[in-house]
Amino acid sequence: MLPDHILVAAAIPVAANRPRSGGMAAGPVRRGLAALVAAVVGIGAFVACGGDGSADGASAGDASTAVAGGPPSGSGVAATAGGGWHGTVPGVAVPRPSFVLTDTAGHRFDFARATAGRATLLFFGYTHCPDVCPTTMADLAAARQVAGPVTAARVTVVFVTTDPARDTPAVLRHWLAQFDAGFIGLTGTPAQIDAAQRAVGVPVALADPATRASAGTGTGDDRPAYLVGHASQVLGIGPDDRIRVRYFADTTVAEYVADLPRLVAAL
Repeated sequence: MLPDHILVAAAIPVAANRPRSGGMAAGPVRRGLAALVAAVVGIGAFVACGGDGSADGASAGDASTAVAGGPPSGSGVAATAGGGWHGTVPGVAVPRPSFVLTDTAGHRFDFARATAGRATLLFFGYTHCPDVCPTTMADLAAARQVAGPVTAARVTVVFVTTDPARDTPAVLRHWLAQFDAGFIGLTGTPAQIDAAQRAVGVPVALADPATRASAGTGTGDDRPAYLVGHASQVLGIGPDDRIRVRYFADTTVAEYVADLPRLVAAL
């Protein structure tokens, strides 16, 4: 019998369900990403765009990461469902993550300080993602709109790119504005972004090795197509500067709407 983490990884679809407008080639990327999943099957589960987004993945440097929606196994956090939230709830108090990146205006962005005392939704992804990232951002934008202007004004949404080579500040700003002009976009060096993911307690993203090597040519949308496997969870942080809940790709707009008033009132 194979270990559970191998079974989870083997069950995750690795093909993009549809090409991204602008040239995301599904064929070569599908084969390359399949090789990537095969390479990491021995060290942990891996979620790639095109998957169901219901489980966390693990990078080559993060083999201890738990699967099936839990936090890293070394974090000491017992993740549980319930408590009235529509997501996974930490079993112990976890503070707002601390990391420093750069916003789309080129300014230094100290996440813990810039969002302190505010309800915050944090997500790691990339603009060329064919499914999970755009649908998640669309769901968060819709939820803030449905929840109403008073609640929306008290919720900060932060999107951190896991693909800084293609997601230039201009590309990131334009992409986020299609969902909500108020969304904050962050980027940085690969090392800075990796450090941010570790600070948050999500697996470090992995690019498809079959095409990643050629990404040094061109700029922005001119760079070659490839997929990036990344965590699919949205981190919900309360104004008390504690992580309250982690949402996954199957969370509905209605569930976000139900939770937002509770998140902004979490003290």
